[in-house]
Amino acid sequence: MRAKISYAITAAVLVVYFVLVGSRGVLLIRAGTPLTIAFGVAVLVLPVIGVWFLWKNTEFVRNANRLAAELDAQGGLPVDELERLPSGRVDRDSADEVFARRKAETEDAPDDWRSWFRLAVAYHDARDTPRARKAMQRAIALRKTAP
Repeated sequence: MRAKISYAITAAVLVVYFVLVGSRGVLLIRAGTPLTIAFGVAVLVLPVIGVWFLWKNTEFVRNANRLAAELDAQGGLPVDELERLPSGRVDRDSADEVFARRKAETEDAPDDWRSWFRLAVAYHDARDTPRARKAMQRAIALRKTAP
């Protein structure tokens, strides 16, 4: 729940920022000189890209949460079996062991969104965020095409 609140606050702050930047772009365009119009259009592009990026990330998080809820209902969510250091961080050897099992599971069932979901969690636990995101995107895409 705390993550959802943090995400909502961050998104709200970004929307306010996009509105402020957009208003500055409009003011530049209203100035009416070729240079200020060019700058104004360039400034307006930033909020458009930002809103698109925020939308895509929100959509990704919602889809991933939907998959997690579905997998939880099926009793298939991965159990946290990772050993932790005294500091609370995940032991690297433990994460590597779990990752190897999840990767083998995914190789055995490459069209199963569940295995890709669990692989994404393993990547996340191993602190490989880009691969975790790609694996989760694959899980989402497979779930959309699954019956």
